[in-house]
Amino acid sequence: MSIKPITQQTQQVQSDHVDSDQVVSDPIDKKSVGAVTALDIYRRVVLIRRFEERVGMLFRQGQLPGFVHLYIGQEAIAAGVCTALRDDDYIVSTHRGHGHVIAKGGDPDRMMAELFGKVTGYCKGKGGSMHIADFSKGVLGACGIVAGGLPIAVGAALSAKTRSTDQVAVTFFGDGAANEGSFHESLNLASTLNLGVLFVCENNQYGEFTAATDAMNIENVAERAASYGIAGVIVDGSDPLEMHLLAQQAVARARQGGGPTLIEAKTHRRDHAEGEDAFLAGQKYRSDDELAAAESSDPLNRIHKDLLSFNFASAAELETIDAAAVNKVDAAVQFARNSDDPTEAVLLEDRWVA
Repeated sequence: MSIKPITQQTQQVQSDHVDSDQVVSDPIDKKSVGAVTALDIYRRVVLIRRFEERVGMLFRQGQLPGFVHLYIGQEAIAAGVCTALRDDDYIVSTHRGHGHVIAKGGDPDRMMAELFGKVTGYCKGKGGSMHIADFSKGVLGACGIVAGGLPIAVGAALSAKTRSTDQVAVTFFGDGAANEGSFHESLNLASTLNLGVLFVCENNQYGEFTAATDAMNIENVAERAASYGIAGVIVDGSDPLEMHLLAQQAVARARQGGGPTLIEAKTHRRDHAEGEDAFLAGQKYRSDDELAAAESSDPLNRIHKDLLSFNFASAAELETIDAAAVNKVDAAVQFARNSDDPTEAVLLEDRWVA
């Protein structure tokens, strides 16, 4: 898929302040990812998918407390971006954050334990699905507040610049967050200070149950980059290899002092939250055509097909990777079930006291 200026009805926002050639190349050669990196991306996509499928099943069985917002359908974005990052780079996640944590190298055991509310979880069972963090992996946390993570990523990038490191910060957010004040404030400050931030808009076309077309009078979130003098690009967010190549270029540019990039990844997600049918009372907010488009653009199917067509792996090798992911998720569930519940004393730990 070629990436060109949006003004030519294709894929890149131009800015007088940005050398667009530093951000993307045209055309994108997905095979250039190489077999090693492509298989790494595949492993992350598969692990996210199998983890989320199991979480969905556990939730429907009533074994998990609270709500869960699954990342199924959006795996290409987290896997593609995080394989372009170093371990010491930062990411900030959202309420739909399991995929981001896994893609950045988070521990499925501790994640599953957190979802079960166990003391061995990342937040000792106190955060649940929407608040997983792993500072050792650069995961600064997931945020249930829409657009709440953008200023945190800007702060992390400012810290890196102040410390004279070349670390990059990534903030993932949805199309709904692009209409919040924090979005505009964050892009403005990152642009003004020329910070190494990737603003990754996971445009799954719905803010909860409101279509993006009903909430914005523009077609593309990435068009807003021009207002802040930064690079803005649109990518097929259901294509893991394409996602990686574009993220790789934006990361390199940020690391070299080229400033922030707004990446709009067009994608689909399964549901807003598991169990949404119960409170929608049978209402249908997505058309059959939209659901068919989501099915046909499944990220796991697309990278599976690419790996075979590029001769990066055999079908048997991919089956082995998938089986390993299932085993890892099985082990995570067992770890969570064998873990202790938090005691009352744990409630009073980890507090900030003046």
